[in-house]
Amino acid sequence: MSTARPAGAPKHRPREQRSRTASAALHTALVAASLVSVFPVAFIVFVSLRGRDGWQEPTRPAGFDVSNYSHILGETKFLTWFGNSVIVALGATVLGVLIAATAGYAVSRMRFPGHRPLMWTFLVVQMFPMAVLIVPLYNILGDLELLDSYTGLIVTYCSISVPFCAWMLKGYFDTVPVEIDEAGRVDGLTPFGTFWRLIVPLARPGLAVTGFYSFITAWGEVAFATQFMSSEEHYTLAVGLQTFVGQQKAEWGLMTAAAVLITIPAALVFFIAQRHLVAGLTAGGTKG
Repeated sequence: MSTARPAGAPKHRPREQRSRTASAALHTALVAASLVSVFPVAFIVFVSLRGRDGWQEPTRPAGFDVSNYSHILGETKFLTWFGNSVIVALGATVLGVLIAATAGYAVSRMRFPGHRPLMWTFLVVQMFPMAVLIVPLYNILGDLELLDSYTGLIVTYCSISVPFCAWMLKGYFDTVPVEIDEAGRVDGLTPFGTFWRLIVPLARPGLAVTGFYSFITAWGEVAFATQFMSSEEHYTLAVGLQTFVGQQKAEWGLMTAAAVLITIPAALVFFIAQRHLVAGLTAGGTKG
């Protein structure tokens, strides 16, 4: 039977093929979006390499130097602030993910009195603005003698990240078949042993996302750290950078250089989380 197209009938391209005009428009839009995304970061790097006052005339022809970086690393307490931020961010990430994972797993698998109100409480807590929580948290940490301490700031950041992370992990644990838990109990594992040895390895994508969220929350937070840390040896990066801003002048060259250095650990954590996320998605909970 003949399947010839009638004369004058329009040609239909396969769905995966585009005309040259559509392809050019698509690539132009992608290039424009990429430039808009990269420009702020590139401009900060550019200003940081222009010296202490080079930011005032960014278009003036001049060479590049690393004086801002050498000044920050050698003549300020940037490394101390950096170490404090690493301690606080890692502590908040590990403790926050542990609490959120156990809470999410318990609500997903166990039916105990108040398990639904517990999750709704997590959701309601997220509705309060950060500014409203500063005074009550300050009073609580003061009563516990945790002001100006790593522990107090870690607990504060966990109070921010745990509700969101618990909701996310609860939803992820719901996708893991209950038969895996039953198989663990048949093999003689305790509930915690089942969670730690069977469920946690399958929950790597969810743990990676929540870990990244917890780290970024603690790494770049300003309001709580400014109010709760009073001694300079306990300053985090967000608080220490404020010393570059005076009443008469702001050291934008130093601030941009510090911003570039601060971005590096956050970018590394992102790439680590992304690698585990992609790897985890290739092995679902129903893999036989």
